[in-house]
Amino acid sequence: MNPITKAIRIQTERTKEMEHSSPLFLTSSFCYDNAEEMRAAFADETEANIYTRFSNPNVTEFIDKMVALEGAEAGFATASGMSAVFASFMTFLKSGDHLISCNAVFGSTVTVLNKYLPNYGIQVTYVPADKPEVWEAAIKPNTKMIYLETPTNPGLDIIDLAFVGALAKKHKLLFNVDNCFATPVCQNPIQFGADLVVHSATKWLDGQGRVLGGVVVGKKELIHELYLFCRSTGPALSPFNAWILSKSLETLDVRMERHAGNALQIAKALEGHEKISWLKYPFLPSHPQYAIAIQQMKNGGGLISFDLKGGLESGRNFLNQLKMLSLTANLGDTRSIASHPASTTHAKLSEADRQAVSITPGLIRISVGLEHIEDILADILQALEAC
Repeated sequence: MNPITKAIRIQTERTKEMEHSSPLFLTSSFCYDNAEEMRAAFADETEANIYTRFSNPNVTEFIDKMVALEGAEAGFATASGMSAVFASFMTFLKSGDHLISCNAVFGSTVTVLNKYLPNYGIQVTYVPADKPEVWEAAIKPNTKMIYLETPTNPGLDIIDLAFVGALAKKHKLLFNVDNCFATPVCQNPIQFGADLVVHSATKWLDGQGRVLGGVVVGKKELIHELYLFCRSTGPALSPFNAWILSKSLETLDVRMERHAGNALQIAKALEGHEKISWLKYPFLPSHPQYAIAIQQMKNGGGLISFDLKGGLESGRNFLNQLKMLSLTANLGDTRSIASHPASTTHAKLSEADRQAVSITPGLIRISVGLEHIEDILADILQALEAC
């Protein structure tokens, strides 16, 4: 079956009630008929559930759907996107190892890379997202992993996955991709050589701003190691959140089609606006990496970034003038969201670091929702006129 169909039809085994929608398994542990069954479960001789920190039918259903959508071999779900990112680092990196990361990544990921990985003796080198020619020069004898986001956060640069995949294979490096912005119905990094794919399920995968969650999918042997790390350290996804996320995946394809359609129309309407110095959307021909985007993405996604000519003051005024769009610390919702990265998600970066990843004082990021296109555009236009 097509992965889109699998995301709808995969479900945990029905109980004796033969329910159509998957039931909730709100339990911390699972019982056995006898001592031998329990022994076999703890010896990993069977796939029986033991404890919800390890596995749970609702969590397994969500994972199986994500594995199908990403074309992966296995997966493990976590309590949040950042716990998935952290687990993907700590499972495979040890003291003395070196990590290469693109310089445009989520603000909390930057904190992990700059503040916490060095505590474990792990070195980090940043490479420009828009200059792939310097990536190979950054590889050292102790380099273990390449990590990136594409599209990047929040500047929406596009990184050539085929190029990085070939580079990682050439040097026998783990290739780790945060696919949160694109989603698996838009882009599949495994097709381009990724070993691990990470998601904050809190964003587009849920799609309604209800629950936190994260997931890592990839090669079976790698995911087994990550499972052992998470099983002991405890970043488990709750069964209820997994149930919500699993149901959300059933509509992911149709939702993203609408998100991307709205975003493309808005990007076209805003391009060249007198208050905007530049605008980026992956499927606009004016995007610097447009040729790469249309090769590796099925659509441009639901995010738009643009820079206001008036800088910091104009950025804040724009947010204050919005009447419908939400001001909130999230993206990927049914409701359109506006944010000002320089004063929020990336405020803790130095000005030099922000400039290096195109986070200008006037940068605005729009997560385009499912409202009627005319209403979204009207709110943005009136805020632009007033700022």
